[in-house]
Amino acid sequence: MPDEPSDPRPNDKQPAQPGSPEAMASNEASAEVTGDLEALLAENTDMRDKLLRTMADMENLRRRTEREKEDTARYAISNFARDVLTIGDNLRRVIEHVPEEAAGKDPALKSFLEGVALTERELLKMMEKHGVTRLEPMGQRFDPNQQQAMYEVPTTDVPEGTVVQVMQAGFTIGDRVLRPALVAVSKGGPKPAPTPKAGAEEPQGNGFGPGRAANDDSPAKG
Repeated sequence: MPDEPSDPRPNDKQPAQPGSPEAMASNEASAEVTGDLEALLAENTDMRDKLLRTMADMENLRRRTEREKEDTARYAISNFARDVLTIGDNLRRVIEHVPEEAAGKDPALKSFLEGVALTERELLKMMEKHGVTRLEPMGQRFDPNQQQAMYEVPTTDVPEGTVVQVMQAGFTIGDRVLRPALVAVSKGGPKPAPTPKAGAEEPQGNGFGPGRAANDDSPAKG
């Protein structure tokens, strides 16, 4: 039999030569895929950042809403409480303006004052139950955040800036001042002792050495 003519075409596909149209088309396709991938990665990063910011904003909104809800519930009675304070002021005026001697001589008047005092205590107890607390500044250092100084009293018996008289009681509701106390403040006395810094250690003993008594003449142990 005559030999069959051989196929001049190669059996295996030869790689494209650099610079050939096939190589240039392949490079362009790879560059396009790479560009699309980078764009997708950048878009994914941007979307992730936006999602994290949105989640943070939602968490802040939730906390702020809860805080506002708590404040609303806590301070909703502020206006009503201020009106009730007027009743308490009137009860206190009745108690303070009746001389003790007169009450002691008149059983009916004494009984009346005891009833007024009982009513005042119950009123304060009811207000405290709802978060309204009376300030007790007498003898304390003047605090402009909770008190209003009406006048100064010259005296050398107490440190300067001490509350020596309370004309009208002050009250707080929660951590807010509902009404500042009207007070008189001392003037001309010794300077108040400096407030110790937080974390400062208190001196031990009586100033005569660590742990030694004022009348202890024995030498300190090393």
